Amino acid sequence: MSETTQFWMVPDAPTPVAPFSHAAESGGWVFVTGQMPTSPEDDAAPLPEGVAAQTRRVMDNLVIVLKGIGLGLEHVVSARAFLTEFKRDYATLNAVYAAYFPPGKLPARTCIGVTGLARDALVEIDFIARRPG
Repeated sequence: MSETTQFWMVPDAPTPVAPFSHAAESGGWVFVTGQMPTSPEDDAAPLPEGVAAQTRRVMDNLVIVLKGIGLGLEHVVSARAFLTEFKRDYATLNAVYAAYFPPGKLPARTCIGVTGLARDALVEIDFIARRPG
């Protein structure tokens, strides 16, 4: 029997900035699209100021997506973070990001410096999660 892929759009999550689903799931693996620091309540709202506030908004948006598909941060096995000002913002990103996970329960992660992100954001983060069972 072949696996089917489920494409998730979560009503409470921010509206995507491009043509994609909030998450795609196949065989228990869930790929959560990179979230921007946009407001779930108002797409046109200005982005938060600074990488700390933007990282919090991104992480909160990721939690909204996970919750909307019946998962939580404890199901995240890998993350990728993208920063436009890597040297300047790396330590701040790490401090905010780490606060969302219990000590010793951090997912694998890659952090990449990029030349630009949608809406001139400073940070974007995506997740790979595994549904239990």
